[in-house]
Amino acid sequence: MTQAPTPTADTVRRLVRSLLKDGGPGADDSAGPEVRPATEGDAPATWWVGARHVLRLAPDREATVRQRRELRLRDLVRPHLPVAVPTSVAHGEWSPGLAYTLDTRVPGGSAEEHDVSAVGEADLAGLLTGLREVPARQAETLGVPRTAPRSLEALRREAGRAAERLVAADEFDPVRLHQLAPTAAVQLAAQSGTAVLVHHGLSAEHLVVSADGRVRGVLDWADAAVGDPAEDIAGLALAVGSPAAVRAATLAGYGARPCLRGLWLARCDTVVRLAARLDGRDGSHLPLLRTHLRRAWETILLERVTELRDEDPDDAAP
Repeated sequence: MTQAPTPTADTVRRLVRSLLKDGGPGADDSAGPEVRPATEGDAPATWWVGARHVLRLAPDREATVRQRRELRLRDLVRPHLPVAVPTSVAHGEWSPGLAYTLDTRVPGGSAEEHDVSAVGEADLAGLLTGLREVPARQAETLGVPRTAPRSLEALRREAGRAAERLVAADEFDPVRLHQLAPTAAVQLAAQSGTAVLVHHGLSAEHLVVSADGRVRGVLDWADAAVGDPAEDIAGLALAVGSPAAVRAATLAGYGARPCLRGLWLARCDTVVRLAARLDGRDGSHLPLLRTHLRRAWETILLERVTELRDEDPDDAAP
């Protein structure tokens, strides 16, 4: 298989000059908009272009397929959401068989830079509501995959083993996992017929937040799937904290079961990933994983007052 070329500032600058109006045939390649990598690494795939655009370069064929699907999906979801979705002003191939998209930059910072306010939680509720309203069949015709819900009981057992690894490092008290009993994990299994369009990557870096705490946009739709809505609740728990995530999901009309399921997916994931990082099996930044652990394990009122029963409906209200 032919190895993809390594994108450099010069190749990126030449590409964007051919796309933006301030460039033209025969123009000096050293001029034009400022370009700089937005991600770390020897071959960055995302570049800031001036103050108004971002260029994303697919590094391989698989990423090319996902990027082209994402462009179509963004057009589908945009009318349903109260927050901005990036718009592509140009797209094509930056190297034979490898796609690019030059997107408008959504103004604001990330959820790591700005705290989400109460009004911002309402924005997140609108996001979850809008995702549920997107026709799942239509998304699938665009190539969006359908994913099966994860087994919370299997994840609970994996987290239990990982927690023992964290004891020696004084990172986590495994007793905290006892709050999720095996019977509760079974009760919190995903219910049939509840699959919706899921962003599947609602991390802090993908939420665009303004200085006043409003959520203004959502980035990176490449991992979207039709599946378990609790996965997005779990993502928000890591991005903005469990209380805010559950409040947003409740405002969106989700009841106790999916909220608590999302909460425990997030909690177990953080324990598993932190243990993997300490064992050298995960390359994520250690401070970020510890932040995720802290956010996911914030106590929420819902888990104190809710008792799920087998006969409860899918979205029984607390």
